[in-house]
Amino acid sequence: MQEKDPSALKYMQKMQRGMNRWRHKIGNPEFNHEDFQLEEVEVTIPVMDPVYDGYRLANISDIHLGQWITAHHLEGVVNFVNQQKPDSITITGDFVSYILDDFVEDLESALKQLKPREKSFAVLGNHDHWLGAEKIRNILDECDIIDVSNDVSTLCRGKAPLHIAGVDSVMLKKHRLDLVMDKLPEDGPAILLAHEPDFADISSTTGRFSLQISGHSHGGQFLIPGIGTFIRGPHFVKYPVGKYQVGNMVQYTSRGLGTNVFWFRINCPPEITIFTLKCQEGDDGGV
Repeated sequence: MQEKDPSALKYMQKMQRGMNRWRHKIGNPEFNHEDFQLEEVEVTIPVMDPVYDGYRLANISDIHLGQWITAHHLEGVVNFVNQQKPDSITITGDFVSYILDDFVEDLESALKQLKPREKSFAVLGNHDHWLGAEKIRNILDECDIIDVSNDVSTLCRGKAPLHIAGVDSVMLKKHRLDLVMDKLPEDGPAILLAHEPDFADISSTTGRFSLQISGHSHGGQFLIPGIGTFIRGPHFVKYPVGKYQVGNMVQYTSRGLGTNVFWFRINCPPEITIFTLKCQEGDDGGV
């Protein structure tokens, strides 16, 4: 799939506006942190310099602002993320669903309040491209969020690097892992942001990434205890929710913050993820 069919997009916009009118009539819900689950995930990063041991990386994904997630929700999420005092923050795509222009100010206002100790990074998702990738990129730039779609950014503590890379939307065939690999230095551990989780089957074969962080699936929005989700779709068939080992790489798929067409979740609460990076036991950080 390359582009969203215009008639289908128009229909989804009409549906979204209708659901918003219905919500306004019954009253907009305020943010309640108990509605959002904080997932603490520890990941061992081989050949990572000990200076990064305990590094806290906060991730949010699939905001879909203007659907179930309101401006109040997003402001609350941002404040809650800031309270965790992350070293850096990542956002793995789908900032909006089917309407962008109505929510530009709200999105920019909230994202400007993100306060990591170091930096914030993001990649785009399929919905962002359907509605206007350049508009989203401009918002990221205004909010001092580094867009690593098909790019690499490097954190440095002293002389020790930690690379944060990303690929653009796989679903829309905007990804260019070849460009990422050309830009990625040979030395230093690397983390990849990829909106679509099943890309892990490709990224893991490079042997260059210790962790891929993704979203896209919303966890299926429906989880059966002890079984997981039976709702799977394009690019989230194999890795729909949670932590997986793919070769020598950890793949983590967030349940995300928002919902898409249907505003409900069952046993699948929206998620804010805190990754704590750990050095491999006995590793002195050498390459």
